[in-house]
Amino acid sequence: MSGILGATLRHTQAEYPGVEWTFSSRADCDLRDAGACVAYVSRLRPDAILQLAAVSGGIGLSMRQPATMLRDNVLVNLNVLEAARRVGVGKLVLALSSGMYPADAPQPIVEATIHDGPAHETNYGYAYAKRLLEPAVRAYREEFGLSVIGLAPNALYGPFDRFDQESGTVVRALIRRFHEARPRSGPVMVWGDGTPRRELTYAEDAARAFMWGLDHYDGAGILNVGSTEEHSIRDIALAIADELGVDRARVAFDPSRPRGIDRRRTDNTAFVERSHFRYTPFREGIRRTVAWYESHPPPAGGAGCPSS
Repeated sequence: MSGILGATLRHTQAEYPGVEWTFSSRADCDLRDAGACVAYVSRLRPDAILQLAAVSGGIGLSMRQPATMLRDNVLVNLNVLEAARRVGVGKLVLALSSGMYPADAPQPIVEATIHDGPAHETNYGYAYAKRLLEPAVRAYREEFGLSVIGLAPNALYGPFDRFDQESGTVVRALIRRFHEARPRSGPVMVWGDGTPRRELTYAEDAARAFMWGLDHYDGAGILNVGSTEEHSIRDIALAIADELGVDRARVAFDPSRPRGIDRRRTDNTAFVERSHFRYTPFREGIRRTVAWYESHPPPAGGAGCPSS
């Protein structure tokens, strides 16, 4: 588990006494390899699997590698499903994404609209791979009786992330870019015109939502589990600038660059009514994330502009 959600679960594991954890990464098993995946799960014989592995990133990566996004994410998830079925795993939790929903879905987006239109052109490879998990959950439950569920967070941010600019989503890319630009003068550039809005979920909240799903939910219907708090790219950039002490006057936008979808607001009512979940406010989450980053800065370097 080298992504932000897996890394956050590792950090919060003490909240779940009595659970014996095994954290796996590509170094342990390439989940794109069906035989290796079955062999690895057979060796571990887990009671449950949280399948969080994914190839993901911001607009730049999604537009450059749509086939890789589609291929690798489909292979990983279908291989884990098959391994769980063949080994007899008691519970499997799959991570979907709010990015899978149709670009023109009525908002706030409810789970039932997942297949009601095409995905946004900047993200279609990743979106269709994640969208496939909805019928996969239903099919494996119906044919094989596998206890598998699908949970859909939205964009995650927080400590323990990979703060790269080349493949990073908006918060992590902007934190690194603003941090590295802080000692210098001149504008700090952000892709797009700043008007698109993004829902963001603090990673510790997402980790707890997934553990709730593991312990308390066993339905065929997918659940949106992300925060519904949304902010414009401009406001996100300014909040990060404030936390890092970068003058707001330096924040500049490049409307010639891809801006992504204008808005993707989800409805998490089905999840919140079951779980009574409460989310970390955005400004508090940003404060904690920036503080962690400043005490754990990555090596200098990394090409590309922040993606949205």
